[in-house]
Amino acid sequence: QLQASGGGLVQAGDSLKLSCAASGRASSNNAMGWFRQAPGKEREFVASINWKGSSSTYEDSVKGRFTISRDNAKNTVYLQMNSLKPEDTAVYYCASYRRPWGSRDQYEIGYWGQGTQVTVSS
Repeated sequence: QLQASGGGLVQAGDSLKLSCAASGRASSNNAMGWFRQAPGKEREFVASINWKGSSSTYEDSVKGRFTISRDNAKNTVYLQMNSLKPEDTAVYYCASYRRPWGSRDQYEIGYWGQGTQVTVSS
């Protein structure tokens, strides 16, 4: 299971840090990632990190603003979001991949978290 938390309502330019605690099969040594879905849009890739935490990938619009990290001792993955923009407003989902390295492909996801709402006002 994946339990995401940390969402909320913030103003443009603010920061938020999302957390996702993994348990059971979802906490195995696989890559983790974050996806998001804005109202009326399809779910899209945000960031992924390999099982060691040594390599990460970001969607272009969040590069330089978001940072994904993980603490394997705590089975937790984080998404630090800085300089938030109204277009970052979405439900954010954490995900566990079926393999040790991540990708933008949602078909590689083995487990999804329940989602946490992030709303950025202008």
